[in-house]
Formats: sequence, structure tokens, C-alpha cells
Amino acid sequence: MSVPSLDGRVFRAVENADGEVSAGETLFHYSQDADLVHARYEGGGIRMGFLVGTRDGDALDFRYAHVNAGGETATGQCATRISVLGDGRLRLDETWAWDSRAGSGTSVVEEV
Repeated sequence: MSVPSLDGRVFRAVENADGEVSAGETLFHYSQDADLVHARYEGGGIRMGFLVGTRDGDALDFRYAHVNAGGETATGQCATRISVLGDGRLRLDETWAWDSRAGSGTSVVEEV
């Protein structure tokens, strides 16, 4: 089954290991034009963030930058796998790593 476009879809963080995105609180607003993908995110531990990258099938490769609730900036990179949930919503399983500091982790976001 082909995974639909991310364009205009909104996702909420549901799991996050060792990151600043807050489960249940951070929202991601995605746009997609062919293989180009970008999103704005905010809420919970994030005042404002942006991600930009590319999509190849069900895989995303992107870089992110944000300002957290404490006013600190942070940057990193992420590899994401897109899947379709049983109810038709999309799920993003992410493996990320900071560029601006030490550390890495995983997260899950699901379409609202």
C-alpha cells in the first residue's frame, strides 16, 4: 500500500525518549511538495521548531532546529519511517540525534 502525502497533516508526539518534544503536547504541522518535506512544531517543551528534509517512499530524512521552553536553541537530524495505522491515520517512527550537543533517541508521532 502506498503511503499518502504528508501535506496538510497534523501530528502529535506520543512517545519521546531523551528529547525535548513533549508527548501529548507538541504538535507538528507538515507540508510536502513532491519529495520535499517541511514542518513547524511547537508545544510542551518546544517554543518553536522547524524541520526540513526529503522523502523517499515511506522514509524521511530531515534536519531540525528549535528553541525550547528555556530559551535554548538546539539542532539535530532524524531518520523516520512512515506507516499507516489501522484507522487510516499516519504514524512516524523516528530515530534522531542532536548535532548541537551529545545524545540521541527515538520518538513516535501520530496524526491527530
